[in-house]
Amino acid sequence: MKRLLRQLRPWLRELARRLFRVEVRGIEHYHAAGRRVLIIANHVSLLDGALLFLFLPEPPTFAVNTDIAGRRLFRPFLACVDIFRLDTTHALAIKAMVRFLREDRKAVIFPEGRISITSGLMKIYEGPGLIADRAEAVILPVGIEGAQYSMFSYLGGRVRRRWLPPIRLTFLPPLRLRLPGDLRGAQRRKAAARQLHDALLKLSYLNSYRHETLFAALCRAVRTHGAGTMIAEDPRRQPLTYRALLARAFVLGDLIAGRTQPGEHVGIMLPNSTAALAAFMALHAEGRVPVMLNFTAGVKNVTAACAVARLRHIITSREFIDKAGLHGLAQALAAAHRLIHLEDLKAQATLKRKLAGLLAACFPMRAYRRRVAVADPESTAVVLFTSGSEGAPKGVALSHANLLANYAQTRTLIALTQRDLVFNTLPMFHAFGLSAGTLLAVMEGARVFLYPTPLHYRLIPELCYELNATVLFSTNTFLSGYARYAHPLDFSTLRFVIAGAEKLRTETRRLWLERFGQRVMEGYGVTEASPVIAVNTPALYKAGTVGRLLTGIDYRLEPVEGIARGGRLLVRGPNVMRGYLNAEGGITPPLAAAGPGWYDTGDIAEIDAEGFLTITGRLKRFAKIGGETVPLMLTEELAMTLWPKARHAALVIAEGRKGEQIVLLTTQRDADRHALVEEAQRQGVTTMAIPRQVLIVHKLPQLASGKIDYPAATEILHRLIESPPA
Repeated sequence: MKRLLRQLRPWLRELARRLFRVEVRGIEHYHAAGRRVLIIANHVSLLDGALLFLFLPEPPTFAVNTDIAGRRLFRPFLACVDIFRLDTTHALAIKAMVRFLREDRKAVIFPEGRISITSGLMKIYEGPGLIADRAEAVILPVGIEGAQYSMFSYLGGRVRRRWLPPIRLTFLPPLRLRLPGDLRGAQRRKAAARQLHDALLKLSYLNSYRHETLFAALCRAVRTHGAGTMIAEDPRRQPLTYRALLARAFVLGDLIAGRTQPGEHVGIMLPNSTAALAAFMALHAEGRVPVMLNFTAGVKNVTAACAVARLRHIITSREFIDKAGLHGLAQALAAAHRLIHLEDLKAQATLKRKLAGLLAACFPMRAYRRRVAVADPESTAVVLFTSGSEGAPKGVALSHANLLANYAQTRTLIALTQRDLVFNTLPMFHAFGLSAGTLLAVMEGARVFLYPTPLHYRLIPELCYELNATVLFSTNTFLSGYARYAHPLDFSTLRFVIAGAEKLRTETRRLWLERFGQRVMEGYGVTEASPVIAVNTPALYKAGTVGRLLTGIDYRLEPVEGIARGGRLLVRGPNVMRGYLNAEGGITPPLAAAGPGWYDTGDIAEIDAEGFLTITGRLKRFAKIGGETVPLMLTEELAMTLWPKARHAALVIAEGRKGEQIVLLTTQRDADRHALVEEAQRQGVTTMAIPRQVLIVHKLPQLASGKIDYPAATEILHRLIESPPA
């Protein structure tokens, strides 16, 4: 039977190629791997073994778990191929596999040990890494993409399955495990498993990423997940399917195209809503560039942002302006820009236009190509403005490739399916709210509930409970607020709670774990990186860190004078921005001492032996006292330990004798410097981190992301110093 099957391999391969439109990339890496090779692959369906048998240049030996080998379902296939029965929990079986490879043989193994039921990577077992290490074998990673959408996957009800989805096999360059010689026992096994995990994450990223525009990616998502899939909803409770989103985008885009020019920057000033999502996609459908305006930043900052982006038109809504009380801002903007109100566009959407939009939605890629003749993935896809927590906001130009690379990097760790509901309260003018909170769900076929403000601390937990939300992206400030008012069951359906934009406090992490049984996954990102750089996951988690760097991101830690541990974090990767908008109307690429392509985050960081990243402070947020460098974050953490329910901002003022001194602004009514001295002594913290003064304020200014607005807090400090309260 085996001989017959091998003779039929060429015909079966060609049949599979035609049926599943199989694409094989990087096959040259197979030939470069040599003779002693352990082939590892992700496991997404029952087709995986057959695909590798047919498309590897030579029939491999499969290392099969003894339990799987004994199942009746798999016996027909296993009887036709060479197998090695392997129990990765049994030392003798592992030794036998090591001997097998040392005979300069090739073997295929699935490190996950089972077919995925999440659409992402499952647990990576230590056995395969141990085998590769002891056999001194080359590892050849092979990624299987597309088979998870077949009827042979275990994802029924989670993804749209069909009989003949397109499949792609990707071979990575061969690699060897790099393990320190002094590692032994369990630590060595874990390190080997981590390296296998990293290789599979890289495969997942490469299989997910396409060099295309954002709207083309949306069209591909529609083909993958089905035009009738519901993907977005807001408090109006009028859910959008892919088909409805495309139709709205084409209708709105057609109306906007008559007022704007191809490639023009067009502002969007709308809250989280399906209307904002449709307007965003409408601009892409017509080759315009959305500029997301932070309407909470004040008239001065918003008008400055419009000037930098050279806006002529801004899409907004009269209803929104009325409800948000933005009449002053709208009046200031109307003086130099044309405001396009959605209400007016709706009135102009005739039946003929709607039917044309619906027809275009049936053939979206064809309609898109007619509207956008040259779609360059490296061109600007969106302009976002930095938070301005330490200075004036800067316009960040992110390309289509930047956003889609970060989407592919993130989805390797946060696997969403059609059963998921992402509750997004972070505004779309914030990189976290746009990329992770909105686009990730839209591209993955999950549903996103777009809520207009994160400040409704009582209502949001109730809505999460009502909607059975499974994913919540938020910040420490908002998570802490929700925890104060939520019922213990309000967040019981959540699979992922991910915090970013500011440091996750220990008290917030503890409160969510004890009250809701939810482990908050802290991540880290910057607008300039589209924005996610690192994130903790259930599989790779370490409290107090922001997780491990995403696949494809390189880093450097540049030494900083006065800071003994860690250094200034520089990053490089496909998600790093095109650059900042400049006064001349062009784009200034990121500049760093490390060279082109590197971005200096301005954060001081440490990375441990396992690759976990810890942010210890901002370079701008250090004080020089008596010749020593003191992180202001240390002062804030002292205050947070004593008064976890209050907000604190450590600031610096000039002081003649020692250079600078720290002043703490706090909302704690009974805050006392003596208590901080005692807490510092108890923790063994340097006395230089103790603020010289403690000033009590009613409220600290914050940005839309929940972060403290330090420039505004500094203005408050100066006013208090100049005119102290009686």
